Amino acid sequence: MRLSLIPRRQDFYLVFAELGQNAHETALLVLERFVSFPDSIDHGKVKDLEHEGDRLTAQLYQLMNTQYVTPFDRDDIQNLARAIDDVVDYAERASELLGLYRVEAPMEQAIEQCHLLVGATEHLAAALGNLRNLRGIQRHIAGIKSREDDGDRVVRDAVAALFEDENISPRLIIQWKDIFETLEDALDACDTSGHLISNIVVKNA
Repeated sequence: MRLSLIPRRQDFYLVFAELGQNAHETALLVLERFVSFPDSIDHGKVKDLEHEGDRLTAQLYQLMNTQYVTPFDRDDIQNLARAIDDVVDYAERASELLGLYRVEAPMEQAIEQCHLLVGATEHLAAALGNLRNLRGIQRHIAGIKSREDDGDRVVRDAVAALFEDENISPRLIIQWKDIFETLEDALDACDTSGHLISNIVVKNA
């Protein structure tokens, strides 16, 4: 494969911005699905966004493989793309588990986690959209971290509540614990993305 010597930095910034927007749109759909489940949107719509994320990630890797000059270290680009992909993958998985486990109705804590994920991805999308000028990013990183911290609290309280209620079957406990932890993984991936963006700012500002 021949490397291009003509810099196409703008292409990298555009794809990262699209990845951020796709992650935010995924979080919004997952929230919609949790809020109104089981009478909510079909999981297929969330899956479509997961496929779009895969397409954009592949596009970013293609740019790295064909461009001699990249705007940031190649390892930073690859690691950030992987972390954003994890956000979408975990969010999609949580949406899928609702149907797989045939839950009757979502728990309040799961909806709270989804709201936090929407907020985190909103900040993530804003940070990715500003990668070219590296301005105003740190406040978005702080916004992601704040929501990830809140998410840790919510999942601890949610799991504790499951085990405190003697009327909940062990099977249901396992199912909801799985859903809570998958949503937590999505928030953790947002936080990882934020750390990677912060490192890029330090290296390139």
